[in-house]
Amino acid sequence: MQDDLTLIMDDAAGSMAKAVGHLELELTKIRAGKANPQILDGIAVDYYGSPTPLNQVANVSIADARTLTIQPWEKNMLQPIERAIIASNIGLNPQNDGVIIRLFLPPLTEERRKEFVKRAYNEGEQAKVAIRNIRRDAIEGIKKLQKDGLSEDTAKGAEADIQTLTDKYIVQIDKHCEVKEKEILAV
Repeated sequence: MQDDLTLIMDDAAGSMAKAVGHLELELTKIRAGKANPQILDGIAVDYYGSPTPLNQVANVSIADARTLTIQPWEKNMLQPIERAIIASNIGLNPQNDGVIIRLFLPPLTEERRKEFVKRAYNEGEQAKVAIRNIRRDAIEGIKKLQKDGLSEDTAKGAEADIQTLTDKYIVQIDKHCEVKEKEILAV
């Protein structure tokens, strides 16, 4: 019985940590004014008929604070990479010079910065929903154990521990969103 309870607690903690990790990954994709190759993560290029991540068909590097360069490993991949970037809707127009592709990141306007902040907080809210769903599942598991003979005091203590864990991860999410907001709004 106690082993099952420990398993539920460990599973909930691991899942909550993964939700925060996913949020961190999503926040790196939100542009904050300076060039960052991670904004291209998630873009799949048609590589001989199969969708392949951009970083597996080309070298993505930072040329300067506002420019990314994409050097494909095969010259015939320039067009598919260019099409994939346009189709990804990240708001950047690729400049193809026949050898490399350059992405110029325009300076962010105040309105665009506010949009990115809103998007960052939206990602944070999605992470909070995931954390709350994990909490709900853990508490349901504890209640099932209680029906199977777990004492009420132990169950209440475990539910309180789950709530404490939830609160801890919600605070982490808020901190990540605040840091990203400062990063975006810094001119």
